[in-house]
Amino acid sequence: QAIQSINGHTNMSAEEFTNMIFQKIDVNNDGELTLEEFINGVESDEDLMELITKSFDLSNVLKVIQTG
Repeated sequence: QAIQSINGHTNMSAEEFTNMIFQKIDVNNDGELTLEEFINGVESDEDLMELITKSFDLSNVLKVIQTG
């Protein structure tokens, strides 16, 4: 949540974000994501890849740390 907030992506709660990820890439609907499911799912969905990349971008976090 903190990284999303620093990057300006606060329109979705952590729970909503997680649920969206599972809906998109939990292919066997077992409520668990294997590393393989996660990688395949993210690689096959450009929008999801962009969202995750932006959500977990640490460059703004580093700027905040450097500037205090």
